[in-house]
Amino acid sequence: MKSPFPGMDPYLERYWGDVHGRLIVYACDIIQPRLPGNLIARIEQRVFMESDGAHIRHIVPDVCLSTVYPESEEIPDVLHEGDAALAEPVVFELDEAEITERYIEIREADGGKVITVIEFLSPSNKRPGAGQELYLAKRTDVLGSDTSLVEIDLVRAGQRVLALPSDDIPIEHRQDYLACVSPGWNRRRRELYPMPLRQRLPLLPIPLREREPRLPLDLRALVDQAYAAGRYHQLDYRAALKPPLAPEDAAWAQTLLTSTGRG
Repeated sequence: MKSPFPGMDPYLERYWGDVHGRLIVYACDIIQPRLPGNLIARIEQRVFMESDGAHIRHIVPDVCLSTVYPESEEIPDVLHEGDAALAEPVVFELDEAEITERYIEIREADGGKVITVIEFLSPSNKRPGAGQELYLAKRTDVLGSDTSLVEIDLVRAGQRVLALPSDDIPIEHRQDYLACVSPGWNRRRRELYPMPLRQRLPLLPIPLREREPRLPLDLRALVDQAYAAGRYHQLDYRAALKPPLAPEDAAWAQTLLTSTGRG
């Protein structure tokens, strides 16, 4: 069963850890057989630690956030002022969670030059913290080379971190899903691909080397595959979205879901 939405399904954001992993693997599998023989696609990863409880709760729902101890036995009882007892704390120890984010590299088959990096952005890339810092550092390295960069933002939460100033994004597209392509042979160039909620996700042209034809990546097919394999037809489409849709999109989505028996 397919998602009732013609483009990106905003209800998938709640399960982005799983959806993101599927999109990366499926995209790599689609790209691989269509590459020239001397190029190869590989899934790479970066790892970072998140210690903020709210961030851990969002990314890894089952992680143990803290341990609460009873009245401390380690506070010395000699610290008193007259008849006033020393305040005793409730002690928390926050666990650090190791977060792994994956992306795709297209590189020369002999293990040499990286030709293109493809990123599907995650919530951790779009909010302040270790994940965003590591992502931006990686992107700076890519943009300082002649490697092409493809950023695909299918997440509405957080602030824009595309390699294009937010103020340069046309007002009419600032609520859309977006992809940004920076060809490695023209470092100053940015190609913005708006992907409105109400429209089918497009074929995104993935740059390889300068004189090679671009490889079309069907984003809608990727989302359909992730939706079916993850059994997301069981989603609760009556639940509130975070962040909420714009009023006109919310009304449209409600009509769509009602017409398909999901609302």
